[in-house]
Amino acid sequence: MTEDEIRPAAEADVPAVKAVTDAAYHLYVERIGVVPAPMEADHAADVAEGKVFVTGDPVNGLVVVEPRPDHLLLDSIAVHPDAHGRGVGRRLLHFVDAHARALGLREVRLYTNAMMWENQKIYPKYGYEVVERRVDGPYDRIHYRKPLD
Repeated sequence: MTEDEIRPAAEADVPAVKAVTDAAYHLYVERIGVVPAPMEADHAADVAEGKVFVTGDPVNGLVVVEPRPDHLLLDSIAVHPDAHGRGVGRRLLHFVDAHARALGLREVRLYTNAMMWENQKIYPKYGYEVVERRVDGPYDRIHYRKPLD
């Protein structure tokens, strides 16, 4: 696998999926006061269901996506801190758009915690617009959508 290739995660990738997710999200635990949902996900089940796509060798980035009837939900994106600034996140976001189109879906949706202010600067640069802010259990989330051409 080349460094830029994005592929479906395999069962053997589950430990790397967990490690990259934990590394990407752990800094938010103290800031938001709860463990971010991606850190508590059932990574093995998500991989088995074909929801996880990874990049890097070793894995340094991933997305968890879930097709819905009228959109693709970007449930999680994670880039290992050691890979920041190398375009991994950008490639993953472009992949999500292409994957949605390949599935015949015309929109991508995602949400981020309101306390993850870094993300609120990133997503609009990639065409995402705020839909609403809503509290879901212990999470104060900002919901985004991106219509696809």
